[in-house]
Amino acid sequence: MIGQFWASKRGNFALTTAIAMVPLMLAMAGAVDLVGTSNDAAQLQNSLDAAGLAIGTKYQAGMSANDVRQLGQTFFAANMSAADAEEYSGSVDAFQATASGDPSAYYISLSSSISRPAFVSGAPAWEAIRSASIEVKPGAQACVLALDPHVSSAVNLQGSTNVAMDGCVIAANSDAAGAVSRGGSAIVSAACVSTVGTTSGITPPNATLSCGAPLENQYASFDPLANVTPPPYGLCTTMPNGKAITLSAGTYCDKTWSGQITLNPGIYILRNVTIKPGGNGSLTGHGVTIFLMEGSQLTINANETVDLSPMTSGPYAGITIFQAHGNTQALTLNGGSGSVVSGFIYAPDAPITYAGNSDMNAQGSCLRLVGNTVQMTGNSSVKSDCTAELGNREMYAGRMITLVK
Repeated sequence: MIGQFWASKRGNFALTTAIAMVPLMLAMAGAVDLVGTSNDAAQLQNSLDAAGLAIGTKYQAGMSANDVRQLGQTFFAANMSAADAEEYSGSVDAFQATASGDPSAYYISLSSSISRPAFVSGAPAWEAIRSASIEVKPGAQACVLALDPHVSSAVNLQGSTNVAMDGCVIAANSDAAGAVSRGGSAIVSAACVSTVGTTSGITPPNATLSCGAPLENQYASFDPLANVTPPPYGLCTTMPNGKAITLSAGTYCDKTWSGQITLNPGIYILRNVTIKPGGNGSLTGHGVTIFLMEGSQLTINANETVDLSPMTSGPYAGITIFQAHGNTQALTLNGGSGSVVSGFIYAPDAPITYAGNSDMNAQGSCLRLVGNTVQMTGNSSVKSDCTAELGNREMYAGRMITLVK
């Protein structure tokens, strides 16, 4: 009996088949894992690319590293939502996004991974790691920028206004209809107009643009001073008495400046200070930077004179007036005859009203207006090439976004 069993060949084929099936099944399981992981990796890459491009449309230089990651993670998660719940959760947790660069070009780098459970129970999971890189470059040079994201007439050109900005762009980050608006007898000439929304009245013969027609539905422009941090406060400086006073750089608190005010070169930090020269008063300062902090306000009316220019070196080069974030006091520059203003006038959370005149033109001043909203009246001529006068600071309209990896 035993001899007959060993001599029998009837079970050899079944045994051989069973043994041969083991590697075949393993190969099949591997193929299933490979195809599944490949599909997951493709979805991961697509989601990273989409998140990077979305970050590029909204990125501002002042964003913290955590802000960049959270912004990207929102878009990434939305694009990964079709993945298996476990894989989705792990990929979202592994998501990273960082920003680097300078105003000439910013780079957004993203990465994440996806882990797919093996087809064969107990086998190691299959993991794919992917990355993406986005380049964000600024558009053309700008001279006027309104930062409000939604309001209509964010840049408003009205009345008897003649604004000449040859070689320079007027820009608005508002997505509203009529984000840049011209009305009345206002005349504007510029390199172009660029806005996230649309424009109103920017047509010939009252509007002459080198680019031909306004650029509407564009990406938002960068805030040119987003990375600027005001200096620390010093001790409050005592104000001298009199209607004609000369001040030195320092911190000033809880006063109203009026009369004929002359500022020596340097940095002025104002805390709850109102600058309002009054009838026939004046504000004069060359090589100065004025920080309007804690509700400080600057109002120059038509019967007053303003003559201001910025420092051309140091950390605040090119900045003449910097109104702090959160300070919503209206900033008004409506100087009379003899008024000249140059440098960056910056009020990111407040409306700026600028009224030029024949003297404020000064053959074209190196002026840059950046406000929550900007209204221009009167006659203004603004130069585009001001590298030295503005301390190498630049301001751009719109942005170009490229997937580089």
